[in-house]
Order: sequence, then structure tokens, then C-alpha cells
Amino acid sequence: MLARLRQLYEYAVIRKAWLMLIVSAGLVVSAGMLLTQLRLDASADSLLLENDSELLYYRGVTERYGTDDFLVVAYTPQQELFSERSLSRLQALRDDLAGLEGVERVLTILDAPLFKSPPVALAEIAQVERTLLTPGMDYRLARDELINSPIYKELLISEDGLTTALIVFLQSDERYGALLQKRERLRELARDGRLQREQRQELKETEERLRARKALENARSEKRVRAAREIIAQSRQHSQIHLGGVSMIITDMIEYIRDDIRVFGGALLVFFLLSLSVIFARPRWVLIPIACCVTAALLSGGMLALLDWHITVVSSNFVPLLLIITMSVVIHLCVYYQDHRRKRPQLDHRQSIRETTRFMYTPCLYSILTTAVAFFSLIVSGLRPVIDFGHIMSLGIALGLVTCFVLFPVLLTLMPKEKPLPIGKSLSMHITAGCARLVKERHGAILFLAVALAIVSIVGAARLEVENRFIDYFRSDTEIHRGMLVIDRQLGGTTPMDLILNAPKSYLDEAETMGEEDELDYLSMAGVKREVSNYWLQASRFEEIKRVHRYLEEQEEIGKVMSLAMLIETLEQINEKPLSDLESFFLRTFMPEDIRPVLLDPYLSEDGNQLRISMRVIDSDHDLSRKDLIKRLNKEIGENLGYNQEDYRLSGLMVLYNNTLQSLYESQILSLGSVFFVIMLMFVFLFRSLRLALIALAPNVLAAGIVLGTMGWSGTPLDIMTITITAITIGIAVDNTIHYIIRFRREFAGKKSYGQTIDLCHKSIGRAMYYTSSIIIVGFAVLSLSNFMPTVYFGLLTALAMFSALLGALLLLPSLLLFIKPLGKEAAP
Repeated sequence: MLARLRQLYEYAVIRKAWLMLIVSAGLVVSAGMLLTQLRLDASADSLLLENDSELLYYRGVTERYGTDDFLVVAYTPQQELFSERSLSRLQALRDDLAGLEGVERVLTILDAPLFKSPPVALAEIAQVERTLLTPGMDYRLARDELINSPIYKELLISEDGLTTALIVFLQSDERYGALLQKRERLRELARDGRLQREQRQELKETEERLRARKALENARSEKRVRAAREIIAQSRQHSQIHLGGVSMIITDMIEYIRDDIRVFGGALLVFFLLSLSVIFARPRWVLIPIACCVTAALLSGGMLALLDWHITVVSSNFVPLLLIITMSVVIHLCVYYQDHRRKRPQLDHRQSIRETTRFMYTPCLYSILTTAVAFFSLIVSGLRPVIDFGHIMSLGIALGLVTCFVLFPVLLTLMPKEKPLPIGKSLSMHITAGCARLVKERHGAILFLAVALAIVSIVGAARLEVENRFIDYFRSDTEIHRGMLVIDRQLGGTTPMDLILNAPKSYLDEAETMGEEDELDYLSMAGVKREVSNYWLQASRFEEIKRVHRYLEEQEEIGKVMSLAMLIETLEQINEKPLSDLESFFLRTFMPEDIRPVLLDPYLSEDGNQLRISMRVIDSDHDLSRKDLIKRLNKEIGENLGYNQEDYRLSGLMVLYNNTLQSLYESQILSLGSVFFVIMLMFVFLFRSLRLALIALAPNVLAAGIVLGTMGWSGTPLDIMTITITAITIGIAVDNTIHYIIRFRREFAGKKSYGQTIDLCHKSIGRAMYYTSSIIIVGFAVLSLSNFMPTVYFGLLTALAMFSALLGALLLLPSLLLFIKPLGKEAAP
């Protein structure tokens, strides 16, 4: 069966090379046309744990109180903020932003009701329509009120009164929310094993519609942010102005992804072109590898578009990675073909191609399989973007292998036979020969150094952290970084977090058993029966609300805190005394319609039994530890503030992102453990020797350890990007060990001398390893030019890993072979 398949393959790619080339060209053109449908996704959901119970709770909170999706414009005029000209410009900016598609309303200091400029009585609040735009407004009084207001300070205006914020509230996508609820309901049935056959199809269709809806909303958001930037650009001539918010960050990250795919893909191809020209110095050995890489990239992109798989922040590097892996395979084919032609120049051109593909099929197949296993191991991470990255790369490298073993023989067959390239005294020859001498003369020292590096790496890996600052994801000269810094330091922080307080269970049980005869005197006098559900809107609870609010404000990591306490304190200042129960009742009943959506509804549930305290964490704080902050809050809210555990809960993007980060330790261990275990089994099957399998694994384990140790010693945290580095390192680095050991066994069978075999292998397969690894190292280093800092770390650390893996393959691997002698004794001289 295998022989028949091999004959069919050789017939198609050698005897029918022109036909295969035409078919390949047709597939490439079709894939290229599909690329326009390839979708990018950088939404907050793409950075969160998929099965996190906190995510479901958070979605319930946002459904009840409103979404965190809004834009923030930080506006600092060159002139005095509270001047006719500055306020007029601010009004024009507000009106322009309010006219954007998808904007629900824009909240500014111009819209803020003023109660103390001059003071009004509590009974007159419902009739107050005084704002900064009211004719004859005293700007000095208004400025003092806004800066000192519990509501407006650090929300709409900075403490120094120089910077104001325009909060652009966006319309929620109800259709998307309904699809999301339906998907989660069906997924819950699937987790419980109660999903019926027709519901499986319904879940699949719902997920497809949800992806399409998200792509549509991303396009609308991108258009909206672009339009907002055009508007605020007109104000930069007379002010400092920055745009912030989740939508802006998502839009910019999508743009970064798009740029990285386009720029780094192109930069790598140019680098490949130059490198191949230097290495091989003949046009055909430049054309064939470039053709294989471009074809593999286009086919993979078209397949992703056809399958409707989205590209996220994590998988944005799939094009450079795919180009690098494909280039590695095709260079091994090129080098082996040239070595074969030098050894047997009398053979027919097609026969040389045939023998090259036959011999290289096994090592290349196992190299790609081990690489695929490494990427596929990412599915245990629990992070949707990391899981998708594993799937995307597994598919991509499979297509890359097929492309190389089709296009290489097809293109080479269609080209005339030429004389083999002379080896010469190239730099690669000097380096690999020097490594061979070093192994034979100092293999003991090399093994000792490897053990020392392993110990240092283990100690460094133990220092790994997962804490990072989201602001550090972006270079300091980008608008995202500058905008987040201004909003963080002057307008109360950026990362949202909520504290949800529920009415005690004892109160709710009492409310259920209470009859209509149970009435409060003050409500009886007003002719109104007691609403037993309004737990938090009773005057007796107000001091408790203010106490929790003050406690949160005292935390150094927390900036602006927003809750019902802001409204209570403002009304008490107006009233000049605490509110009574009767006044608290009329507070909700007669609250002006323009104030309710801003000061009441976002912080109190409709039944009054749940209180939401919203806060913003200062992400630019260098001492910020999300884990410690959440742990401290959970402890002190229970112990110091006296709440039962079931009566409160922290929620919000801050909590969700912390859960994601904290899961990275476990994800790293699971992915590393699974990839080592599976690759070990594959090595045993390939080499038919446990000792050879362990020897082959050693350099790759050390390379992964060096990366983790370097991250630990340098303070580089694990995140959703760097967690993939070790798996990628092992997946790509094992290619060298597979090729080397297969060639070593073949040469040793004839020489029966470890020393001579090392010399031969370093001069042949060693050069291919040197070429491929050098290209990979520089290729990954190119990623350091990205504006997205996780991509920078990813590029530099992976380049370090591949450099370590190359040294391991050229020094440690042959040293172990020479020391252990797993192929038996040498022949007598």
C-alpha cells in the first residue's frame, strides 16, 4: 500500500510536473481570493478564560447595569478650561462625537447638573436644569463644585481642573447579547451531557452567527474609532487630546495584528531572499524556497478564511511562524539534494530528486509531526486565543509540509540539470567544523556547562511571575499608551472592577413572609405601602454604603470609585443633613430622567436588593499586583467590613484578566508536560531506542528551560503571548535533533566511529541546521520592531530559544552521543 502511494506521488510530482504546477497555481489563486474574508478579533473575550465561571457572572452584571464599552476623550485645552472659548470648543467636540453612528450619548462637564452654583434646596432638585451652558453661570463656583463633587471629580474632571473627560457611551448590540446568551445556554447543556442532536446543530449555527456578528461589530467599531480620531484631530491645534477606552484599544490591536501580518510577512520574505542569495548563490535555490513559503502562507490564509477561523492577538504571528517553519523544511530538502548530487553526480536528474524526497520524507514528516504536537498541546491552556493558535498552526504546518513535498520536486523537475554547488570554505563550514572539534575535544566540559545552565534555568523559572501592566503592552510613543497614562493618572484609572453587594439572605427570607399589613409609618402617612425589596435604598443603609465606598477609595491601587454613595453625599451636602427614609424614597421616585441613567441605574438593581460599586484600577501603577489586590479586598470586605461571603462578589474585567493570568502557570505546566510526553513517545517509535529518545529530547528541554529561566531572571512575566514560546521552541527545535540523529545513524553504520561520524554530520546536516536556525533566529528577531510589546517579547525570546536549541544540537547532542555511545561500540581503528 505504501509503495503504491509512493509511486503515485512520484508519478504526479515528477512525471506530471506541469499538471501539478497548474493545479497548485489554481489553488493559490483561489486561496488568495479568500483572504479578503479573513477576520481579525482582538475583543476582550479573546483574552479571557473560556470556561471561567466569573465570565458568566460578569456578563450578567453588564446585562443588568450596562456595558463597560465606551470611549473616553481626555481634553486639556491650552487656555483656561473654564473660559467661554474652551467651553465652546468642548461643546462643538461633544456634539460632533454625539453624531457618530452607534453613539448613545456623550457625558461631559457641560451636561453635569450643578446644585451648588449657587446652592439649591433638596426639594428643588427635580426642577434643576442648571449646567455650565446656562446663561450667566458663575464659572468660578462651577469649577469649585465640579472639582470637589463626589460625583464628578476624577470622572469628568481632574483634581487640578485642567483636564476634562468626554465619556462616549456606545449603543449595546442586543442581537449579539441574545446570541451570546443562547450559546452559553447550549454550552451549559453540552457540559452537562444533556445536549440533543438537533441542539448540537443549533449550537454550531449559533456560534457561526455569533462570529459573524462580532466581525460586523468590530468593523463598525473600527469605523467609529477612525471617525472619532478624525474629529478630535481638529482640536489638537488648541489642546492636548487623547482617546481611550476598550473599543479604541480593540481597534488599535486589530490594526497592529493587520500590520504585523503584512509588514513582518513581507520583511521575512525580503530577508529570506537575501539570505538564500548569500547561502546558495544560484537563482533556483532562491526561487524554490520562496515559492514554497508564499504558497504555504496563501493556502493557510485561504483555509482559515474558508473555515471562518479568526486571527487574534496571539495568533497574529502565524504568518511569520509558518514562513519560518516552511523555510526550515525546504532548506533541508535543498541541502540534502545538493549533497546527494555531489556524492553521486552520475545519477539522472529525476532520480536524484526521487531519492531526496524518499530519504527526507521520514525526518521531515516527524519534524512536522513533533512541531504540530507542540502547537496542539496549547489546547490544554483553557484560553480560547491560545487554543485557536494551536489549531491554526497545526493546520498551517501540515499544509507547509505538503507544499514543500509538492512544489520542491515539481519546480526542480521543470528546471534543467546543473552542476552541484561546491561546498567551499564558507562561514557555515568553519562554524560547524569548529563545533565538531569542540565536541570531540571538550565534550565533558560541554556536558558540565549544560548541567550548570539547567540549574540556573530552574532557579530562574521558579521566579516567574504572571503580573503585568496592560499599559506596558504598547510602546510609550503610541496613542494607546499616552491616552491610558493620562486617563490613569488624571481621570481615575483605566481597568474596571466591580464590587457587588447583595441584600442578606435573612432580609430576603423576611421579605417573602411579610404581608401587606406590614407597613412603615412614614410610608403609611404618604399612602404608600412598604417595598420590602428596596434593601439598599433605605436611609439606615446609607452610612454602610458610604463606609464601603470610602474603604475602596483608600486603596492605593484604586482610582475613581463610583457608587450610590456619590449621589447620597451630594444630596446630603445640598440638604445639609443626612437623608431621612422619606427623602430616600422620593429620591428614587422623583429622580430627574437625565440624572437616573448616570447616577442611579448603573449602581442599584431594579428591585433595590443589589448594590454595584464600580471602581477603576490604576494600571500604570508599577507596584500593582492584581492577585494581591483581589485577595486583600476579598479578605477585608469579609473580615473588616463584616459581610458574609455569599453576600458580596468582585467582578469586572480586572477580575477576569487576573483569572486569565493566574491560569498561565497551570497552562504552562500542562502544555509542557503534554508536549514532552507525546514527543518522547514519538522519538521512541522513530528511533526504536529509549536512550536515543532521551538524548534527542535533552537539548530541547534545556532550550525551553533557558527561555523560562531568562524570563524569570529578567522579570519578564508570563502572558497570553509568552506562554506559547516554550511549546513553539520545542516544536521547532526538535527538527534539528531528528535530522541530526537520523543522519548520524546512517553515517555511523558505515564508519563505525563516533568521531568521524560527528565530522561528517556537522559538514552535511549540520550546515542545514545552521542555515535554517540562523534564518529562524533573525526572522523572529524581526518581530521586535512591532508596536505591540508582547509580540516584541515573543520575537526576542523565541530567537533566544532557537539560538539555544542550535547550540544544543551542534554541541550538547553530539557530546551526549559521544559520551553515552547509544549505537554500540566503535570499530577498531
